[in-house]
Amino acid sequence: MLAKIQMERRLRQRRVSSKLPRLVELVLSRPVVFTGMIQETLKVSKQGALNLVSELDLREMTGGGRFRAWGVL
Repeated sequence: MLAKIQMERRLRQRRVSSKLPRLVELVLSRPVVFTGMIQETLKVSKQGALNLVSELDLREMTGGGRFRAWGVL
């Protein structure tokens, strides 16, 4: 619940067409999200998915590299 409140703070002052609220819903509904999953669900490019993840300051669950996964702790 605390994670949801913190993420919703970042949604203030965003454009109506922003995909960030949909990313928050996706992250909270699954324990781990991958770049490909974000791309397919939100219909964004790989770089767009990475930019959205960086705006939310999600915790990276993998060691980095090519196949990254993020989650909320």
